Amino acid sequence: MASNTALLAIIGDEDTVTGFLLAGVGNVDIRRKTNYLIVDNKTTVKTIEDTFKEFTAREDIAIVLISQYVANMIRFVVDRYNKPIPAILEIPSKDHPYDPSQDSILARVKHMFSSDPSGPTNRY
Repeated sequence: MASNTALLAIIGDEDTVTGFLLAGVGNVDIRRKTNYLIVDNKTTVKTIEDTFKEFTAREDIAIVLISQYVANMIRFVVDRYNKPIPAILEIPSKDHPYDPSQDSILARVKHMFSSDPSGPTNRY
């Protein structure tokens, strides 16, 4: 793979992953490794965790999109991840709306950009 190309990886339910695959995001390399995981009721937490770790260790992946309800299944792993690349983005799915209060990455960003760690104050 050329050094100026990078992939998106997707971990989510069938509808979410299928939508991204139809948009052209899917990839299968020469070792038959894909850049996606479809999570259903038969998918184990261990499989999700291993796939997340694999995707975040691959050099050809720039962004990992993960459905928030799936990220909640492996929250301890997502919370420990602290590298800038690949970036982790939690996304909603058809049956599970996005809840910003559960997004640990968003919480870290808010903390980094807040000037007062105790919270906002009204100075006017």
